[in-house]
Amino acid sequence: MIICSCNVISDRAIRDIVTSTEARLSSTAQVYDCLGCIVRCGQCSRSVKRVLDECSSVIPNCSFKQN
Repeated sequence: MIICSCNVISDRAIRDIVTSTEARLSSTAQVYDCLGCIVRCGQCSRSVKRVLDECSSVIPNCSFKQN
């Protein structure tokens, strides 16, 4: 599902970046930075944060290496 229509970012892209990076991502700005874009209108920030929080709760220590 598309979360950010300005940058055309899907929930899957967010989950992939959270699980593939070794850094702990804790903000929407960090997610956008890892995806190589910036927040534009900001309407998606809550949705991005929700997906980020969901991923973080599944992987609480954030050693983001998915097999």
